[in-house]
Parts: sequence; structure tokens; C-alpha cells
Amino acid sequence: MCHVTQPTLSDGNARLERDLGRSLFIRSNRRVELTAAGARLAERARAIEARFVAARSEAGVLEPTATRRIGWLSTLAPAWTERFLAELATLSGTAAQRIEIIEGRERELLDGLARGRIDLALTILRPGLRMSSQPVLTEGYGIALPSRHPLAGREEAAAEDLAAKTMIVRRHCELLSETSRHFTACGVRPFFAARTIQESLAQSYVRAGLGITVMPDSFVVPGIAIRPIGDFHHSRTPGILYPLQGETGQGAVEAALIRAATAGAAS
Repeated sequence: MCHVTQPTLSDGNARLERDLGRSLFIRSNRRVELTAAGARLAERARAIEARFVAARSEAGVLEPTATRRIGWLSTLAPAWTERFLAELATLSGTAAQRIEIIEGRERELLDGLARGRIDLALTILRPGLRMSSQPVLTEGYGIALPSRHPLAGREEAAAEDLAAKTMIVRRHCELLSETSRHFTACGVRPFFAARTIQESLAQSYVRAGLGITVMPDSFVVPGIAIRPIGDFHHSRTPGILYPLQGETGQGAVEAALIRAATAGAAS
């Protein structure tokens, strides 16, 4: 909340644009969003505010805790969220921050970064992104099935092994189109027992034996095995994405994100 009237706010924005000699907002009948210059200024302003709050706190003046807004890709392994929050709980003093997690799909997170609505995002890093990034890990995809499933004992599953199997559709999977084309080309046209946008629910379906599905390697949990699929060689690189080119962070929050994401891979 700005605690000022709309005309006062608009007049202040106009004066700021005149002083800087460039547009900070893209205005249309439907919405207002930040220009590239506006996003850079917003990032600098948040950094100044954070330092000011820290200075007031050190001087003994109580201020509301600064909030770090983190975009969280909806198709990340569910266990990552819990491990990240556990890591944050161990922080104290100046390292501890108030965190707001903003869940979304890839495009939504990129939009949030561009508009200055989130400070960083844990998402998939793609070639050509004009933002600074910090890779966390690279992982493959495989077929997820109950640990008791006959195919769980194999090192690899062929597409023809899945021809008569019931499957689960992860509706937000970034490889949904590629997976469908691959199985169709191999003559696999399964019955789909469920379609879900909730990754933890997809894991529950698989663990309970309702069906099998394609998942990233990091989705392995007790009761689920993930095996590579022959001739299906896809991978993804989750990492931390920042709104500004050339800017990265090595703070406590970033370190907690990296530990949360890599803990499963190391175990």
C-alpha cells in the first residue's frame, strides 16, 4: 500500500520519469507493466530499501521485516519445497528473511520477473534467456512406477514395455508434447487413469499403483522408482533466475535453495 491517492501517485510517477528522462511504465487500457528501465530501477529501489531497513534495525529502530519474493516452478520436485523451508528455519540474524513463495509455470515466472513482481525464481533455465542465472543441477526424465512394479528391477524400460500399461498425465509437465509424440511414434496408446496438475498427487497415484508416468529424476521418493526410457533422452536444468542481466546473488536464501535442490541428488 502506498497510502496516497491515485492522482498523487500518478503525478509522482510522471515526475520521476521526467527526472530520469525515460519511460518506466508501459500503460494500456488493460494493465500497467514495467519497462526494462523500470524493472532495473525497481530492483535497485528494493535493494536500497533492504539496506535502509537493516540500518534502522541496527540502530535499534524496529521496522517491518523485508520480504524476499521467490518464484517457484510448479513442476519442481515437491520435496524441494519442504527441504528449502527447513533450511530457512536454520537461519538467524541478518540471514533470516521473510519469504513469500509465488508458484507458477515457466511463462508466469518470467513475466513476474520482468514486471518486478518477484525477486528471483527457481525455474528451468533455457538457452537465450536474457536474464542472469545460476544453474543448480541437471537431471533426466524417466518412467515413474511403484517400487514393487516388475519394471522397477530393470536398469532401463523400453517404450514397448509400456504399451499395455495404465498411465497418469502430469498436465503441467514441460515435456508433455514430447512425451506424447514419443509414445505415439512407438505405438504406445495407453489408457489414462488420471490427469493432474498437482505433482505430489501424481506421486501418490504412482505409489498407490493407479498408473505410471514420466517424471524428472528428482521426483524419486520412498515407494517410487524412476527408470530411464530407451531412446527418450531429455533433461532439464533447474536454476535460480534473476530479473537483471549481470546480477546474481550468493546470499543465504540462494544457498538454501541450492542445498534443498541438491540434497536429494546427493543421497
